[in-house]
Amino acid sequence: MVKAGIIGCGKIAQVRHIPEYHANPNALIIGYYDFNLQRAQEMAKKFGGKAYNSLEELLKDSQIDAVSVCVANNAHAEVTVRALSAGKHVLCEKPMATNIEDCERMVAAAKKNGKLLMIGQNQRLMKAHRRAKDLIEEGVIGKVLTFRSTFGHRGPETWSVDKGPDSWFFDKNRAGMGAMADLGVHKTDLIQYLINAKVVRTTAVVRTLDKKDSEGSLIGVDDNALCIFEMDNGVIGTVTASWTYYGANDNSTSIYGTGGIMKISGNPLDPIEIIKKDGSRLLYDPGQIQKNNDQIVSGVIDAFVASIISGEEPAVSGESVLSAMKVVFASIQSSQLHKTIEII
Repeated sequence: MVKAGIIGCGKIAQVRHIPEYHANPNALIIGYYDFNLQRAQEMAKKFGGKAYNSLEELLKDSQIDAVSVCVANNAHAEVTVRALSAGKHVLCEKPMATNIEDCERMVAAAKKNGKLLMIGQNQRLMKAHRRAKDLIEEGVIGKVLTFRSTFGHRGPETWSVDKGPDSWFFDKNRAGMGAMADLGVHKTDLIQYLINAKVVRTTAVVRTLDKKDSEGSLIGVDDNALCIFEMDNGVIGTVTASWTYYGANDNSTSIYGTGGIMKISGNPLDPIEIIKKDGSRLLYDPGQIQKNNDQIVSGVIDAFVASIISGEEPAVSGESVLSAMKVVFASIQSSQLHKTIEII
């Protein structure tokens, strides 16, 4: 039995982490900490466990084997390192941290303390994406040449526990980055996973186009990012991340090969469509794609708990996410400097 603590009781904890631990027969939530004590108390009352008065109190509890870090982006690294140093396995929400040095510090802390570090990037774990990867490796669309991947919705102010224009997601000091780190890191990590290749160059435009704070000024982080990626195997493609898709969510990916096209549309009826070179079509239905307004079990908590029980490296380890985070930071730099950035 994995005994868990929840650090940060906002929306992501409430709709994914807490209910998914609660549903896992091999996990038990011991308690919760949030800077808003009432919020932690509400979760304790609803799901069982206790509310801690401080982070220190939670980390000192020897009952707790592992923690979910669900705080604001700027606190990910500090809380994660403290938890690892206290002997806890850590599942940290994405983006991993707000600079690459902190990301690397988190990985180093896990190694130093002999604990597991997983990052909550669920795209790799979705059945549709796993099936798509298998189909690509089977050569169903031939040799991959290009790709196009998009993740967009109407913005975190509709999702955050503190809804509206003053959401912490829009606060540069707490969020650090915007849509590129929130959604772009998902699709960067996914593309690298699907075609088994790393991004080596990025040319990006990262902008704030529409989101405004309560005073009517543009927010301090980006709400849109458009990137051209060059991969180490010669494949090229685009990744788009947006908080201004006001009509509907879009979590789709298209892979173009010498033998056809693969479309991972997010349509629950036909999540994967193959259009062969001869015009024939193949449809696969391995499972629905996660969307903000259509929550399904992410698989993240189940994978984290399983890794702790087995002692094996997590499905989305902190170390494996470093490459995607480097691309996020390089894309922001590319936009700032108006040039292509090499990923080292």
